[in-house]
Order: sequence, then C-alpha cells, then structure tokens
Amino acid sequence: MAFHHAQHSQSLNQSLSELNGDINVSFEFFPPSTPEMEQILWNSIRRLEPLKPKFVSVTYGANSGVRDRTHGVIERIQQETNLVAAPHLTLVDASDEELLELAKHYWKSGVRDIVALRGDLPAGSAKPTRFAVDLVRLLRSVADFDISVAAYPEVHPDANNAQADLINLKRKIDAGASRAITQFFFDVESYLRFRDRCVAAGIDVEIVPGILPVTNFTQLKRFAGMTNVSLPGWLHKQFEGLENDAGTRQLVGANVAIDMVKVLSREGVKDFHFYTLNRAELTYAICHTLGVRV
Repeated sequence: MAFHHAQHSQSLNQSLSELNGDINVSFEFFPPSTPEMEQILWNSIRRLEPLKPKFVSVTYGANSGVRDRTHGVIERIQQETNLVAAPHLTLVDASDEELLELAKHYWKSGVRDIVALRGDLPAGSAKPTRFAVDLVRLLRSVADFDISVAAYPEVHPDANNAQADLINLKRKIDAGASRAITQFFFDVESYLRFRDRCVAAGIDVEIVPGILPVTNFTQLKRFAGMTNVSLPGWLHKQFEGLENDAGTRQLVGANVAIDMVKVLSREGVKDFHFYTLNRAELTYAICHTLGVRV
C-alpha cells in the first residue's frame, strides 16, 4: 500500500514537471477600504504581475462606494501595469440603463473582459427578477466583451436543485459567456463530477476551477456558510489548534492548495483562477509549483 501511494505521488509530481508552462492562471482581487489595505493590494498585484496571468478580476459590491473603488482599481491596473483588467459587474442595485452606460464606458476605456454576476442580494430583498444571463445578454448588446460567469460544483444556494443550476449555467453560456469560473471548493471529486455533467449538458467552454488558498480557517467557515461550500472533516483537522499560529496556517494552506492543483492538472485542467484575498504569497507559491514562473 505504501508503495502504491509513493507511486501515485511520484506520478502527480511527474505530470506537473511535464506541463512546460502550459497553464493559464487568473487572479481575483477586491477593492481596498483603507490606505493600509491599498498598500497590501498593490504589493500583491506587483508580485503576481510577472507571472503574466490571463486576466485579473476585481470584485464589485452593491454599495456605490465599493463600486467606485472597483472602477478606481481597474483604471489604475490599466494605466500602471501590463495586466488585463476584468471588472466584476452585477445586477444588484443597478438598472439596465446604468449597466448599459457603465458597459459602454468600460469598452471606450479599453476594458474587454468582464466577470458577469447576478450579485449577492441584500438582506430582506424581494425575489430577483433579473439574473446573470440577462447581464450577459446586455453586455453582448453593447460590444464583443470576453465574459466570464460563475459556476457552482456544489450547487448555488438559491437553486432549486443541481439540474436547475446546470440549466441556468447553460443559459449563460448560450447567451455569450466565454468561460465559467467555479465557486471555491475543496472536494476535487465534486469539481470533476460537475465538469463531466457540464460536458453531458452540452456546455463546451472551459470550467475554470476557483482555488482559494486558505490562511484563516475561521474566515473560511464564514465564507463557506454563505456559499453552500462543504468543508471536509480532514480540512478541519488540518487547521485544528492553529488559531494563533499564522505562519503554520500558511504552510498548511499552501500544502492543501498545491495537492488540489496537482490532482486537477493530472485530470487535464489547464486554467486556474485564484481567489487571492489580496495576498500574493500562497498564490505565487502555488503558481510556481504549476510551472507558472517569471
């Protein structure tokens, strides 16, 4: 048995060594709310820029102040870096007219990539009548944007069931989305099964796994509770007793994510999207392991 596991590990590492940089990566950042957080963000952007990601996305909130910060980060990325900037865009708290104007502004300013989302509904909101597929159609009516949409290997929290969720994803792709980026996950099998179901449903775009390098397990539990992501028992065990040991948490988080990308790359995954939480260290290390290097 031990020999079998050793062979498996050797095979995974060998397959990584043979990738020859044949991997696409993209990174997600969020707009900072304080000068200190802004410094952290830009240090991370500068650290990751030499890896030449396919694009970098910037999240977008319903609050107008957050939206303004998103636009500011996007403009600065365009002006000061060689990165492709992809703003998130949501339907929440914005009319079609406002979204049309914003899309036109983005296109005129050179933005060609957008992550199109319905957006998180504020507490107490009425049942939504507009969805991400409507935003994809709206963007397509403005210009030929390269559009990414969200996918949920463990089913969107608001979906009636897995099949309805898959049908909704197909609608978004049929409306003109170029790829789907998944919610973060830790059960690799759930992603692989989901990818197979997408193929069976006629979804013929890349289903890009969203990878969240974990440094704070308490924060992760909160994220997972909001997004219907299951946290396996082994993951709890990995971080048990490390509440006050940030250095060891980083090592554990890197190990978990690297193990995931090893298996995914062996299964033919060539595109990875990293939820950086504006921190570059773990993402940089994982990309190095994948062969994505300066």
